[in-house]
Amino acid sequence: MDHTVDDEFEAALAHRARQVDATLDELLDARPRDGEITRPARLLEAMRHGVLNGGKRLRPFLVLESASLFDADGPGALRVAAAVECVHCYSLIHDDLPAMDDDDLRRGMPTVHRAYDEATAILAGDSLLTLAFDILADGMDHLATDQRSDLVLSLARAAGLGGMAGGQALDLQAEKQAPDEAGIITLQAMKTGALIRFSCEAGAVVGRADPARREALREYGNAVGLAFQLADDLLDLTGDSAALGKATGKDQAAGKATLAALHGEEWARRQLRGLVAQAEEAVAIFKDRAGRLRAAARFVADRRR
Repeated sequence: MDHTVDDEFEAALAHRARQVDATLDELLDARPRDGEITRPARLLEAMRHGVLNGGKRLRPFLVLESASLFDADGPGALRVAAAVECVHCYSLIHDDLPAMDDDDLRRGMPTVHRAYDEATAILAGDSLLTLAFDILADGMDHLATDQRSDLVLSLARAAGLGGMAGGQALDLQAEKQAPDEAGIITLQAMKTGALIRFSCEAGAVVGRADPARREALREYGNAVGLAFQLADDLLDLTGDSAALGKATGKDQAAGKATLAALHGEEWARRQLRGLVAQAEEAVAIFKDRAGRLRAAARFVADRRR
C-alpha cells in the first residue's frame, strides 16, 4: 500500500481508546445497578478479561469521530462507543469458542474460554451483549428518547440475524460449502461490515445529522467495513501470528473461501486502495473536518496487525 498513517491519527486513536477504556472500566465494576441483585465475581472477571485487554477500539473511535463532525462527541457518544465495544467483544468471545473458531489467543492473551471455561465464556458474551443495550437504553440525561430508540434498533439489526450473527452463521456454513464471490461479499458485509457501518452511522444519530450526512457516513462505513475484512483476510494469508496476537492461516486450513485467497495478494491490495478512495469520497461532504476519518480508512487498509 502507498498510504501512511500519521502520528496525529495514532495519537487520536490512542486517546479515544483511553476514553473508552475508562468508561468500560466504570461500567464493568462490581457495583450492582438499579434492578440488579448482584454481579457474580467470576462472571464479571471474565467479562473484564474479554474487554479490557488492549484492543485498538477502532469501532468506538469511528463512533466518536463521526459524532465529532457535529460537535457531539461528548458523554452520550462515549456511552454509545462503549456499547459498540461490548457487542464487538461479545462476538470475539463467542467466535473463539471451540464450537466456532476454537482459538487459544486473542490480542496476545488467552481467550476467555481458555482463561476461565467454556460455560463462563458463553455467559460472559451473553452478558456483554445485553449490557450494550442496557447502556443505550439508560438515559443518563445524555441522549433524547428518540435517539436512544434509533440506536437500539439500529444496533440490534447490525448485531443480529441480518447482520453480524447471521454473517457468522454464513461463515460456519462456508467451511462445508464454499460460497461464490457474491456470497463472500455478503458474508463479510454482515459478519464484519454491519457493526462498522453502525459505528459510523451512530455518530450521525448522536449528532442529529440530516439524511444526506447520515447516508454519507453509512457509505463511508460500508467501504471501511469491506476494507477491514479484506485486510484481515490478507493478514490471515501473510501475517505473523506473534505480531497479530492470534493464530494465522486458519481460514485456509478450514477451507474457507476469502477474496484475498480467491484473487491473490496483489489484487487484494489494489482493491484496498479503491476502497480507501471510496471511503474518502463518501466523507468529502465534511471537508477538512473528516481528516481523522480519512486517516482511519487508510489505517484499516494498511494495518499489519
